[in-house]
Amino acid sequence: MDGDGLRQLGHRAVDLAFDHLEGRPGYRSVPPELRRLLQDAPLPEAGQPVADILERVATQVLPYPMGNASPRFFAWVNSPPAPVGVLGDLLAAAMNPACTFGDHADVYVERCAVRWLSELVGFGGGTGLLTSGGSMASLTCIAAARHRAARQDGWDVRADGLQGGHAPLSLYVSEDGHNCLRKAAELLGLGSRAVRLVPMDGEFRMDVGALAAMLAADRAAGWRPFCVAASAGTTNTGAIDPLDELVDLCAAEGLWLHVDGAYGAFAALDPEVAPRLAALGRADSLALDPHKWLQVPLECGCALVRDAELLRAAFTMVPPYLRDVEGRPGFDEYGFQQTRGFRALKLWMGLQEAGRSGCAEMVMRHRRLARHLEGLLGSAPDFEVVAPVTLSVVCFRHAPAGLDAGAVDDLQRAVASAVQAGGEAYLTSSVLGGRPVLRACILHRDTSEDDIAALVDVVRRAGRALASA
Repeated sequence: MDGDGLRQLGHRAVDLAFDHLEGRPGYRSVPPELRRLLQDAPLPEAGQPVADILERVATQVLPYPMGNASPRFFAWVNSPPAPVGVLGDLLAAAMNPACTFGDHADVYVERCAVRWLSELVGFGGGTGLLTSGGSMASLTCIAAARHRAARQDGWDVRADGLQGGHAPLSLYVSEDGHNCLRKAAELLGLGSRAVRLVPMDGEFRMDVGALAAMLAADRAAGWRPFCVAASAGTTNTGAIDPLDELVDLCAAEGLWLHVDGAYGAFAALDPEVAPRLAALGRADSLALDPHKWLQVPLECGCALVRDAELLRAAFTMVPPYLRDVEGRPGFDEYGFQQTRGFRALKLWMGLQEAGRSGCAEMVMRHRRLARHLEGLLGSAPDFEVVAPVTLSVVCFRHAPAGLDAGAVDDLQRAVASAVQAGGEAYLTSSVLGGRPVLRACILHRDTSEDDIAALVDVVRRAGRALASA
């Protein structure tokens, strides 16, 4: 393609992207015939014109989104992308660097963006790098914790693995901790049986007393506790574990404290929540997901570790053909990836556009909307809020009069499916305390009180239709 032709196609792609953002489409199921076409189409023998491919994107892909572009999308923890981040992704793709080491701009932009994230949440110090998301960030941090435990006990886990006859390591996670923590334990060779699920208190936070008892019991049974993985905003309820108490307990017990703050750590920008997150500044490591609350396009996670040299010791392995490159040590010495995309540009641009005050206002606004939803549900006789509203997640149940407990349980799952299929809003069900619940997470920058009221109305109408069927 010549320069003018490529530029015209680029303008067409940008128009498609921003028309999509402006349209704010909700979830729309893919028709069966199109589903088959998309997943089973043969690879063309000859190359196809890019203009034709873009039109297929316009007609076959963009009209059937997950739905998180809509301000009435309340599922999971998926925000829409900030437009400036979309532009950042485009420019990063045009540069296409392997953002690992060297004296070029992408390396310095990532160092700056990571430092800004650390400062935003009050972590401070240490080192960090961007990852695909919170799962890889937590894996990176727990690998560092495993390395420290082995070194403290006089063995080299990188050389010997976990097969040297040492006391088995154990990791402590609340019952509502993210499943990536258990996956990390499996990938690091600990095994899922080494993950201890700590009971929760009445606010769905890790029970520190129960944790202390489990540590003593495990040590007596021959285990070697090495890390507590706390949550700063669980996915299920938005609960923040008692971080101050956990920092003190981990210090007394000689344990690494990792905090999964992928979703909720940015609530440190809200003065109402900041005291609960002040202990982030004393944690050993922290996982963040700017692609959640900060609206950065996927993928963009961040691993922060207090002891920079320890993190490097856990990962560094430089092949001969890279040893004489300027800019060592590089990001590849602090994590698993060798080739790394330029994730930092969209983050760096987005943080500059919003500024600290803009990030804080977005967090506070979403929390206000969550409390507004809590108020609407709490004042309605056919709803009940079933968990404290700490961040922007609201867990509730729809319980019309005249239904027994079993019917109410069945109704929650059915309502979630009916609302999703209806297309007016989108939320999910979950399980809390053994009971099915409805769960709404507010993360869209344009969600309003009208959208919150519409959600309540949609759920009520779906419930009534199902209950009377």
